[in-house]
Amino acid sequence: MEQIRILVVGCGNMGASHAAAYHKLAGFEIVGLVSRGDSKHRVNTMLEAAYPTFDHYDDALSQTEPDAVCIATYPDTHEEYALKAFSAGAHVFIEKPLADSVVGAERVVQAAKESGKKLVIGYILRYHPSWIKFIEIGKTLGNPLVFRMNLNQQSQGYMWDVHRNLMKSLSPIVDCGVHYIDVMCQMTEARPIRVSAIGARLTDDIPLDNYNYGQLQIHFDDGSVGWYEAGWGPMISETAFFVKDVIGPKGAVSIVANKAGAKGQSDSVEAHTQTESLRVHYADIDSNNKFIRPDEWIDLTDEPSHQELCDREQLHFLQSIREDLDLSKSMEDAVNSLRIAFACDESVKTGGMVKL
Repeated sequence: MEQIRILVVGCGNMGASHAAAYHKLAGFEIVGLVSRGDSKHRVNTMLEAAYPTFDHYDDALSQTEPDAVCIATYPDTHEEYALKAFSAGAHVFIEKPLADSVVGAERVVQAAKESGKKLVIGYILRYHPSWIKFIEIGKTLGNPLVFRMNLNQQSQGYMWDVHRNLMKSLSPIVDCGVHYIDVMCQMTEARPIRVSAIGARLTDDIPLDNYNYGQLQIHFDDGSVGWYEAGWGPMISETAFFVKDVIGPKGAVSIVANKAGAKGQSDSVEAHTQTESLRVHYADIDSNNKFIRPDEWIDLTDEPSHQELCDREQLHFLQSIREDLDLSKSMEDAVNSLRIAFACDESVKTGGMVKL
């Protein structure tokens, strides 16, 4: 089958990783790199390539006439760029979050359906064998479940530039939170019914109406509850910045990332997807209330790097196009996690609980 001619829009962290995947995978041919600054040239240098470069998306889209578009720009352009791609007859891979509003996300999904083209959203943890196993074990722990998760990032240098730019359109609990809300929803398969959240603006370097620290709480209709915490900036503490825990009546499962959880790793993109091992705790006790079974350690042999995860995402995108996979459930899940995240954002700003 012919290669998929793909246009890469946005050449920062994720765009560069996706471009590297397209560069190496036999099923893709890059027809252009788009960015407002020099990042597109850095990608060409990194890949030792000479792909056509463009400053403006509209020009690139009309001149290259791609089969597919990879959108890895800041969230405030996601909806606009995706709708234009579908109108041009292209499939779309888009980084999370799908859009910078729930209505926008729904419009993108509707456009995908109407165009008959594929829409894959960059929920990278869905392609990680360790997270897949984490979710699988969590489902065996009974109901209700308790989710404890965070990803606080003591960002500096380039990553603080990235985070400040992100906060021009979204808060940390929306941008990062959708990943972990998605994990919670996959584990419990229950309906979220209400959320509450808190937030604090710890720097004048971000918009007045945004905050760089937030914590959300979700209540599900099966009694499950969960919290997620995210903070960005040079003032953020690195103590316990990496917590990934699920507790149920039958025990608990935790991601234990000794290397990824080490000092100086909190703003490392590479470290965010590392799991290293799972610790499974069994709640079974005897007549003396002593544990019957020792904790089980699952050391994970298939531990892909961040780049390898991006490669797997793009292989899925390729398979979706070539095999005409039904992506309706994953699109619905992406809108659902975004709806929950924005409800949490509303809770921060209003100070009240939000019903879903």
